[in-house]
Amino acid sequence: NRVQNEPQTRSFIMCDILGGDITQSNYNPIDVINSTLSPLNSAIVNGWNGYYSALYQVNNLLAVTAKFPDSEISVRARGEAHYFRAYIYFCLVSRWGGVPLLRENTLDKLPADVWALIEEDLDTAASLLDTSESYYYVSRNAALALKARVMLSQGKMTEAARLAEDLITSGPYKLDSFDKIFRKKANTEIIFAFENISEESSINISDLFYTYGHPNKGQGVYRLFGANDTRKEMSVINIAGTDCLNKYPSGQTGKDPVIVSRIAELYLISAEAQGRSKGVGRLNELRRERGLDDIYPASDAAYVDAVLDERRRELLGENFIYHDMVRTGRAVERLGIQKFQLLLPIPGKELQLNPLLEPNPGY
Repeated sequence: NRVQNEPQTRSFIMCDILGGDITQSNYNPIDVINSTLSPLNSAIVNGWNGYYSALYQVNNLLAVTAKFPDSEISVRARGEAHYFRAYIYFCLVSRWGGVPLLRENTLDKLPADVWALIEEDLDTAASLLDTSESYYYVSRNAALALKARVMLSQGKMTEAARLAEDLITSGPYKLDSFDKIFRKKANTEIIFAFENISEESSINISDLFYTYGHPNKGQGVYRLFGANDTRKEMSVINIAGTDCLNKYPSGQTGKDPVIVSRIAELYLISAEAQGRSKGVGRLNELRRERGLDDIYPASDAAYVDAVLDERRRELLGENFIYHDMVRTGRAVERLGIQKFQLLLPIPGKELQLNPLLEPNPGY
């Protein structure tokens, strides 16, 4: 509940907002990026505070489970907690860089590189968890899928490809149609998602992506791109002349699941991590499933661009784009940002409370 809700809604689309593909219709993308990347911006502050608030509860759960090491429910809860701690720290380090690392709740205030802890937590989670009763619960495969993303983010391509291929070839997952994935129907694609039910005072992403012209209404108007493939109808809807994101269909009338991992991402991880000669098969397999022709880029650089463009079409609105541009060294050129904006600003109040922290350079 805390991991889902405390970072607040905009944390789940922060990389889309900063990635330039989604913006309010009366703003240029760079205006949105510049206004968002402020130490006082509420979305930045709420995200930082929310992740650490959730971390506090996760560490509490780990402390409790240590008292009951042989209990079946304690083992499962411990595995889930290690997964969520890794997820929290991935969100933090991929946006802010070096952040305070807390293996347990303490008043010590030491910034540190946290990638090693993320890998350790995911390995622990995978060792403790098995299958789950549905993809709304954490499983061993969810931990492996997140680790593949973590490895790709660090440039550890061999391990990223191995993890992705294991899930593609040995897991129970198959590429499925968008009308199932994003309309809460039974599907073979989702590995883990937050169910995001109203009873949990849950986040409402759907409210931000429709206009008041839609029957379900919404408070956001966004300018989006769309590809001419089978994903378009579920990705983009035109309402009174305005393109709106269509993956979260409830508007103000309800709440939609928030997908953390699905098998299409693993196809794209495998394609990128294996490189042009070996990975293009996975890339084209996904493209064919989405109604597109095969492609064969002529150079390694063109191949990475092709994979990233496919990620933009496949994962639009799922919180990847900005991080993809940053980790591949394309953010400054493609987004028009300055180099210091490759990291988010640490909230001003946090800098006042923690004298051992320093502002990210440039802010």
